[in-house]
Parts: sequence; structure tokens; C-alpha cells
Amino acid sequence: MSSGKQPLIIGLTGGIASGKTTVANLFHDHFGIDIVDADIIAREVVAPGSQGLKAITEHFGYDILTSQGHLNRAKLREKIFTNVTEKSWLNALLHPMIRDKMQKDLAKVTSPYALLVVPLLVENQLQSMTDRILVIDVSEETQITRTMQRDKVSREQVESILASQVSRDERLKYADDIIHTDVCDEVLPQVMQLHQQYLTLCC
Repeated sequence: MSSGKQPLIIGLTGGIASGKTTVANLFHDHFGIDIVDADIIAREVVAPGSQGLKAITEHFGYDILTSQGHLNRAKLREKIFTNVTEKSWLNALLHPMIRDKMQKDLAKVTSPYALLVVPLLVENQLQSMTDRILVIDVSEETQITRTMQRDKVSREQVESILASQVSRDERLKYADDIIHTDVCDEVLPQVMQLHQQYLTLCC
């Protein structure tokens, strides 16, 4: 920013299919708020030609790649799903890369505040990167229904994913702000209200 003042960093998080992307896009589309998305960065650090993909290929072998030279995510998931050692190795490689890229992208922010979208913000203890935490909250039943429809997966698979994330109650303990997304028509008014609040905090 021209004043040299650091923008306010709002950590946006929530469970699977809670509506994180929808909410972040409302802030961006209506108010021009910059978004730094951990999921997008996680893909960038293992893109063809990246140091991340080079290290993964050296560790797991070239059969971890697709015929086009991209990371075969399904095969990687298979290798680390039941292997704690391999999962720890992968996290130790990628988490610092992702965090470093997030910090670099946040340094380029030009809006008064920015949204740092991190699905596993609480699980990976990244609260220190934020000034406030905005939790996108939704009922578990809505999460299950949305994920089954979106990803064409079974109820059991969704319940397994939910079990691997922190509970709804635990996540809410970290919330400075909450947006409820069970009713779609009620989301934008909540975004508008929080936008005004955040602008006040930026002053």
C-alpha cells in the first residue's frame, strides 16, 4: 500500500464444502479484496519444473508422474495414506514451501486487507500468519450433502474426511468472526457487514 502500512490479514478457514471459496469470491468480486489461497499455492509448488515436484520425483520415483509430467495426486495419496513416515516427509517438504509462497504473495497485497484462505489453518497451526480468523461455518449434514453432490463420493468417504479435520466446535473456538452458509441468500449480507468492520479495523 502506498502508505507503507501493512494490510490486515484475515485468515479464512472452514471444513470441507463449508463455502470458503464462495465467501472469498464475494469479498473479491464485490469489494476488490485480494485473496491468497493455500490450495492454489499447494498446486503451484508441485507444478512441472518446480523444486517441489523435482524433490517428490527423486523421492518416490518417476511413476509418481502422469504421462504429461504432472504430479499424479491419486498415486501420491495412495503412497502416503497409510504410511505415516512418507506423509511426514511430504509435509516437511511442502509446508515450508507453501508458507514461504503465502508470505511472498501477502507482501504483494494492495487492498486494505487480504484474505488468506487456508482450509487447514487450525490443523496446521498457521494462526500466527493472520490478524483475525474468519470461520466459515455450516452444519455437518450440509457439508456431507454438498460434498457428496460435488465430488460424487459416498457418505462414508465424506464422514472419513470430516473425521480427519478438527471438529466444528474446535474450529469455532479460534474464530474472531463467523459467516454461516447453510442458507445461501444470507451469505452476502454477512460478507457486506464484515467488510465494513474490516475497513474500520484498517483505519
